[in-house]
Amino acid sequence: MSDLDLGALLEDPETSVVVCCGAGGVGKTTTAAALALHAAERGRRVVVLTIDPARRLAQALGLTELDNTPRPVVGVDLAAGGSLDAMMLDMKRTFDEVVLTHADPETAQQILDNSIYQALSSSFAGTQEYMAMERLGQLRSQADAEGTWDLIIVDTPPSRSALDFLDAPTRLGSFLDGRFIRLISAPARAGGRIGARALGVGMSVAAATIGKLLGKQFMLDVSTFVAAMDTVFGGFRARADETYALLQAPGTRFVVVAAPERDALREAGYFVQRLARDRMPLAGLVLNRVAISRARISADRARDAAEALEEAGDRHTAAVLRVHADHAEVAARHRRLIRDTTAAYPRLASVQVPLAGADIADLPALREVGRALTTP
Repeated sequence: MSDLDLGALLEDPETSVVVCCGAGGVGKTTTAAALALHAAERGRRVVVLTIDPARRLAQALGLTELDNTPRPVVGVDLAAGGSLDAMMLDMKRTFDEVVLTHADPETAQQILDNSIYQALSSSFAGTQEYMAMERLGQLRSQADAEGTWDLIIVDTPPSRSALDFLDAPTRLGSFLDGRFIRLISAPARAGGRIGARALGVGMSVAAATIGKLLGKQFMLDVSTFVAAMDTVFGGFRARADETYALLQAPGTRFVVVAAPERDALREAGYFVQRLARDRMPLAGLVLNRVAISRARISADRARDAAEALEEAGDRHTAAVLRVHADHAEVAARHRRLIRDTTAAYPRLASVQVPLAGADIADLPALREVGRALTTP
């Protein structure tokens, strides 16, 4: 693997979007926040968007809360002329804004009041990822129109679904165009009772059976929802296509984050392959929380010495040696796993971030992470 120079990437004015992805619990949120802080303190106008529902980003940035509106981060060194805003995706609010944008007021209100829409916008699988794409597109449009930001950093969900937003437009469209939805909404799409008769006996019988199982009100809600959504979904698809193109643009870079553990590195390999398959511009791999041992004494020798010291009554020094032995074993395992990953992906650029001694909970700690990230 070659060195990943994230410092140069962030300072390059051509870089406009950085997407951090990886498995859960590997430090994507911290990585996104640290990169954003580093870029802002070197003159970039940055907004960092998290779609992780945890509050870690707000805490690390010294904010009491994050929501769908970008908020300025206080305490950032703005001597270089940069700025830093942070926000967290509000899935339902973003969906509401999309409906209000793409529908006339009467149709929009019908959609917002509909029980099916309320369930879909709050909990339907894939909605979060779709709205993440939508919010990214909104931020980019605002940045282009108002010059608010010149760099957007995105922190993705804490699982393999972090890349589901690449499929989200297709999946949401498949749901609305699916056979089941078309069946139970057929009367509305066909234009009332006359249209329903024209659908044929088979479909009418099937719809009637479903109506008995699910209830007339549910059928009516679905029918009304799909009929209303038909008028605005073209706008959804168009915006999603625009954002997808943005993710493939030269100014976008994906950063895969992984801890040096077998499962996390396996997931990182999946991300690397998926990004390559979809022709997404990959910057490289961040190996986070890497245990590093510089002592010359091995783990086995440290444990042997600890046993001898315990027998001699020096329990304090023995305890120190045992801690060193445990750390040395972890560091050796990390080296082996990183070496295997290097062999599997020899052309993938990477940077290592040492394991921190404490939680990353404030701006000074984020700066340290930023230095490690941007020092090849």
